[in-house]
Amino acid sequence: KLDSFIAARRANWKYLYNGLKPFEEFLILPKATKNSTPSWFGFPITVRPDGPFTRNQLVRHLEDHRVGTRLLFGGNLLRQPAYKGHPHRVVGSLTNADIITEGTFWIGVYPGLTREMLDFVVGLFGDFIKKV
Repeated sequence: KLDSFIAARRANWKYLYNGLKPFEEFLILPKATKNSTPSWFGFPITVRPDGPFTRNQLVRHLEDHRVGTRLLFGGNLLRQPAYKGHPHRVVGSLTNADIITEGTFWIGVYPGLTREMLDFVVGLFGDFIKKV
């Protein structure tokens, strides 16, 4: 089953990528690193910091329509309470790490998603962006 699960995840990821590509003015979409063929865990999306809406507004819209999301569990780790008081060294402003902390979330690429389900998700993004 593993090969079919990986193929389905990759196909779902590609479908979401192609469906959300028209919204790159507002969203930073994931890309595989050169010479890699990942078996995607999910589809990470970053709301651009200069956009007309926040990650929380978009996530709320998706969740209100029963599309599950998850926040990224990394980003600027120095803003995590576990690191408070630990000695560390910072080089640079950590701007990109902050953008990830504040603007990134995941949606799923579960192998059981159908085209109808994926179209529904992509449509929700379009509906939301048209309103802002």
